[in-house]
Formats: sequence, structure tokens, C-alpha cells
Amino acid sequence: MPKWLKLGVIVAVAVFVVAQLVPKRVSDAAVKAEPPWDSPTPLSWWIARYVDGGRRALNFSEFDPNHHRSGERIAHEVQEGTMPPAYYTWFLQHSESKLSAADKDALIKGLTATYGPAVGVVERKRRPGGD
Repeated sequence: MPKWLKLGVIVAVAVFVVAQLVPKRVSDAAVKAEPPWDSPTPLSWWIARYVDGGRRALNFSEFDPNHHRSGERIAHEVQEGTMPPAYYTWFLQHSESKLSAADKDALIKGLTATYGPAVGVVERKRRPGGD
């Protein structure tokens, strides 16, 4: 094995070990349901970033009836198949989160009926063929 390759492997392993020692994300007390952050640190950082972005976009724990997106806009994510994200069920994980056509239809109708039109926010128009 070439000397540079051995050095590269040693450095990669050292970086991975040090990354495991970095403190993980602190729980947000305002949010009721917090996913477990017990996965390897680099993966937990990616998950935390994704979850935080989703919460910024829509957080039912902090729902304000006087300021929210429309139920139709929220349901659009389910209708387009972007929620739940496909990778969520990779490697036989969370297979129960896969929605049947009937489940999707019921969820879309429920979101639209529950949240109705947008209140206190200006929603941008969706472009044809995209968002």
C-alpha cells in the first residue's frame, strides 16, 4: 500500500473519531416532539439541518391561526410526493410512513379543510410544472 494512501486512511479515521466527540444539537424546548439524535455525528448534523429547515417552513407545534399558509399550499407537498421525502424510507427504515393513494387523498382533504385559505401571509404563485 502506498505511503500516501496509508496516511490518507489514518487522517480520515482520525477526523471521523474527532467528529464523534463534537457535542450534538441541543433540544429545542419549544418543540414538543424531538427526533432522537443518536446517529453518528455527521449524519445527525444533516438530519438536524433538514428538520430545522422544515420547522422554519411549517411547524404545527407553533401554529398561529391568525398567520399561516393555506391548507391547499401545505397539501401540495403531499400531493407532489415531496412529503414524506423518499430517502426517509431507504434501507427499510420507516416503511410505515409510506402513504397509500387513499391515505394521501385523505390527508390532502384534511389539510385543505382544516387550514383553509392563507391568513396574514402573502403566498407566491406556483409556477406551472414547479413550485
